[in-house]
Amino acid sequence: MAYTNQIKSIAIGSFDGIHIAHQTLIEKVEALVIIERNGGYLTPGYKRANFTSKVCCFYHFDVIKELTPEAFVEKLKSDFPKLENIVVGYDFIFGKNREGNTKVLQEFFDGIVTVVGEVSIEGVSVHSRTIKQYLKEGNILWANKLLGREHSIEGEVIKGQGLGQKELVPTLNLHVKEYQLPLEGVYATRTFIKGEWLASVSFLGHRVSTDGSFAVETHVIDKDIGVLRGTIVLKLVEFIRHNKKFEGLEDLKRQIEDDIVKTKQILK
Repeated sequence: MAYTNQIKSIAIGSFDGIHIAHQTLIEKVEALVIIERNGGYLTPGYKRANFTSKVCCFYHFDVIKELTPEAFVEKLKSDFPKLENIVVGYDFIFGKNREGNTKVLQEFFDGIVTVVGEVSIEGVSVHSRTIKQYLKEGNILWANKLLGREHSIEGEVIKGQGLGQKELVPTLNLHVKEYQLPLEGVYATRTFIKGEWLASVSFLGHRVSTDGSFAVETHVIDKDIGVLRGTIVLKLVEFIRHNKKFEGLEDLKRQIEDDIVKTKQILK
């Protein structure tokens, strides 16, 4: 990591989601040390770098989890030889068996340790785990409020059932990995296609009215997008309704038409 030789200030954390509280740490430093884990992310891996202009350096948790707090600080000093200031959140825990906290960090690091206090919105403390819980509840409005932006997920376009184009409405079917997905149901969304954010309505959940398989599908409203390949991004704007079973495709189609009307009202 030769490019780290001149860095004097870093912020340490998982930075999953790069939410509003994370931003208060990020604005104080030159670079981020991101502790990478496995799965269930608001924002997986290197994609966190898309939400900051700062240098991002990744430590995988499996590699550093056996380091004592003192050994972890020594690693930081070795990787960042000109390091003068470390910025962390008030609840920062590190080192083997979670033995290190902000006081221990101040003990072992001979530079400045800046501890950023709790950030809250309307009395709700901003944490990645809180945002994930809101997503599980389908509370997209509050998840987005704590993120400071509309929650986005990325997926690879895959072949679907073929029912949409023939019997319902045409959809893009996505294979989504690593992301924390929200409550099963239908959402007003924006879909990024060919450099443009397009109004869309999306379904995430098990297809209980047809084959029962899990799907992430998005229908771009009032626009023929043709055949697409590769990956696309969805922004979740608002929860519309829960996933439910319909007796036939005609009932499902009428409901989808209602979903589209609601989505247009939300996004206009």
